[in-house]
Amino acid sequence: MALAKLGVVVLDCPDPTALAGFYAGVLGGSVEGDGDWVDLAVPGGQALAFQKAPGFAAPKWPAPDDSQQFHLDLVVDDLDAAEKGVLELGAKPLDTADRSRTFRVYADPAGHPFCLCAC
Repeated sequence: MALAKLGVVVLDCPDPTALAGFYAGVLGGSVEGDGDWVDLAVPGGQALAFQKAPGFAAPKWPAPDDSQQFHLDLVVDDLDAAEKGVLELGAKPLDTADRSRTFRVYADPAGHPFCLCAC
């Protein structure tokens, strides 16, 4: 028997509205709120929230000495089309050179790593 159920995944960042807009561009959905806390309701998926963190330091990837904390795996049908879209929205490639793999790694505009997966 579970003790709890997952409510929302929260990403710390310097600008919650901007980061919510990035993920709305990637995942769809509606952004609610502004300021220190912003919610993204994703159609048919897990909601995300974005919290202002004044001393935010982006995770380092890859960095064997530092933890990336967590990352999101985003399932896509077409890696090339999804890559083009996330780059246009402001993502930065982290590990995309091996085009034979079924995933590629990027950083969102605040520096959180995420994977596009055609798995």
